[in-house]
Amino acid sequence: MRAFNAELSKLFSLPSIWLAFLIGAFGPAVIAALDSIAEKEEIIAGVSTRLSEVGYIGLALGVQGVIILGVLAVSSEYLTESSESGGGQQITTSLTVVSSRLHLLLAKAGAVTVISILLCVVAIMTTLSATHLVLGEYTPAFEWSKLIGAVCYWTFTALLAFGITVLTKNGIIPLAVLIINTSVVSFSFLLSKVTKLAFYLPDRAGAEMFMFTSDRFHTPFTGGLVMFAWVVVLFIVAAIVFHRRDVAS
Repeated sequence: MRAFNAELSKLFSLPSIWLAFLIGAFGPAVIAALDSIAEKEEIIAGVSTRLSEVGYIGLALGVQGVIILGVLAVSSEYLTESSESGGGQQITTSLTVVSSRLHLLLAKAGAVTVISILLCVVAIMTTLSATHLVLGEYTPAFEWSKLIGAVCYWTFTALLAFGITVLTKNGIIPLAVLIINTSVVSFSFLLSKVTKLAFYLPDRAGAEMFMFTSDRFHTPFTGGLVMFAWVVVLFIVAAIVFHRRDVAS
């Protein structure tokens, strides 16, 4: 628990973490508000076909906040400090204080999990408020099961970003790949048009926990299990690599 509390303290001390909080807390609300404006026009015109999806799109696209969180939790350890501070890396100090590498990794993952859950809860509140503000009486009823699915999706995505960064030690590659995949173009969605195996990729399966998809392949529960399995496997691989890695390399 001391290591967990220390990891929470370190995360909150990072200047970049506030960008993650800002994007995670208000990004989904902005997207939901814009989508609600467009949907309200369709409602008035009598051509609305996706009212039930409003809000969830914002939660799906606003996941970048926890991606940044998961990446920063690891990449910040490998940043070279200034010459005045000795030019070392935080990871050396962390492993000196917490002798067990597995404990350090679990503490970091725990901190990322807790913050991701709290951030998603805040995002849900801001998204619901923005949707109701725009749609008023037309606001659809949000299902608790799907909101819980969104929380799981955010948490698992943060842990995937965390695990990938443990393997790469550098945050640029995970940030670029994951943010592009969740905002610009979904590689798994494109692959799903070619092979059904793509439905077992983590983001594609996880999205079915709360998103409305015309080509649904998994139930929400099964989609969550598939994404969770990816998280577990990646964490095991990351733990093995981290245990065997030479910190100085």
